[in-house]
Amino acid sequence: MLILLVEDNPVDVRLTQEALLEGGFQHKLSVVKDGEEALDYLFQRPPFEEAPVPDLIFLDLNLPKKDGHEVLKEINRASSTRSIPVVILTTSESEQDIQVSYELHANCYITKPSDISNFVEVIKSIESFWSHTVHPPTISRS
Repeated sequence: MLILLVEDNPVDVRLTQEALLEGGFQHKLSVVKDGEEALDYLFQRPPFEEAPVPDLIFLDLNLPKKDGHEVLKEINRASSTRSIPVVILTTSESEQDIQVSYELHANCYITKPSDISNFVEVIKSIESFWSHTVHPPTISRS
C-alpha cells in the first residue's frame, strides 16, 4: 500500500512513520509538506513526474500554500484522483471543518490525538482498516 501523507508538521510526520512501522504493515509512505506540493505530486507535475498513484491519502487541513479543503476540491475535480480514498487527519475539531470535509467527499475525518500513544494507535487502526478491512478501488493514471 502506498500512502501519501500531506503534513507540514515534522513531529506528526515522524509519529506517523513510527506508527506505521510499529504496526508492521506492508506500506510505502510518501510525504509532502504543503497543499501545492500535494497537488503537484498527485498530478505528476515537476518535480513529481514519476510519482506513483497513492492507494490512500492522509490529509491535514491546516497546510501552507493551499489548505486541505482546497486540496480535496482539486482531488475530486479530476477523474484521475477522485477515486483515491482520503482520510482527513487534523487537529481541528471544528464542526464546520468536519462538514465541509464530508461535503468535499473525504472518506473519513479524524482529529489527531494530542497524546503520542493514542496518536500511534489511531494511525495503526487507520492503516489496518484501509489495508485489511475495505476493498479500495483500483486506481491508475488516465
